[in-house]
Amino acid sequence: MSNPRTDSGLPSVLKKLGAMTAIRDTYLVEQSLLRTLGPLLGVLETSFYRLDDNGGIARALYHSRKVEQKEGVKRIIDNIEEVAVGQEVTDTERNLFESVRLLGKSCSRKVGSDLHICYPIYGNSELVGYFLFQRDREVTPVEDAIVHGVLEVFTNYFDLLDTSQRDQLTGLLNRYSLEINLDRLWNLLSARLHESIEENTKRINTPDTYWLGVLDIDHFKNINDTYGHVIGDEILIMVTRLLQSSLRQSDLLYRYGGEEFIAIIAANDLDSAIQAFERARVKIEQFQFPQVGHITISGGFSNADPGVLPQEVINRADSSLYAAKDAGRNRIFHYGTLVKQGVLKETPSGSIDLF
Repeated sequence: MSNPRTDSGLPSVLKKLGAMTAIRDTYLVEQSLLRTLGPLLGVLETSFYRLDDNGGIARALYHSRKVEQKEGVKRIIDNIEEVAVGQEVTDTERNLFESVRLLGKSCSRKVGSDLHICYPIYGNSELVGYFLFQRDREVTPVEDAIVHGVLEVFTNYFDLLDTSQRDQLTGLLNRYSLEINLDRLWNLLSARLHESIEENTKRINTPDTYWLGVLDIDHFKNINDTYGHVIGDEILIMVTRLLQSSLRQSDLLYRYGGEEFIAIIAANDLDSAIQAFERARVKIEQFQFPQVGHITISGGFSNADPGVLPQEVINRADSSLYAAKDAGRNRIFHYGTLVKQGVLKETPSGSIDLF
């Protein structure tokens, strides 16, 4: 005999899966996963943990649904937030994650009257994350089968979407992904500015400032002309790996086109930002590239000001890059400093009305 509850919920699940696979933003797909599985399992809170390349937790998404009743009308308050995982992951959760990793299957832990239940999430046959929730009973075989089915659809679609947003040669995020992430970052910065003004508070353990840098391989055309495009491609791949190793896991690196890269880093002040970009420049300068020998990069960077359009911030970083090229290459300049020195003239630009 069929389960009425499962049968009646199946069309809803299929509809949610259809909605999830219509999304073109990987971050929103992760949110959609939580919004799909929470109601299915009858829980108001779910969590998603995305792993970094080293198996550590890169970020966590928390989804909560709260039922409010006002003047006899019930409504559901739906909220998703990304939190700093350093303080939010408990010892119980770490132990549960480790059990899931070692066994390669879902596990649960009894905590008081509740069960903490965790499922592994795989991508390209590798563990890429965890799905976690709490409730007062174990998952039924039917629920377990549906959860596995939803997770499989999610991972297959996420991998497909992620591939479409990456450069085929270097594996870096591409220009299309940059546009999506810039919109998200600017929304985050604008919301944080409002929060700081209205509440006179700041979030704990979150950076105050982001910086956008445009980096370019010096004399790359000469490398292609002298050694051929195969060697040129190898240089691009090696520069990518060196940049990735010099930046932190939380920083974002994109191939902007040709031999140009864009890096978005978090740093609380200008000195910290200068150190981060200099670390990348020096690492490449000191590396001995096969056949070619030593090469260098030049760059320019600017503060990611939420009151200025993202494209204008890119233009500011780009103009600083050209100033670095004119000054002799193998250096990275800050836009604001160049304006103060009179090297660049600040021009009126499109802005975002925050108030």
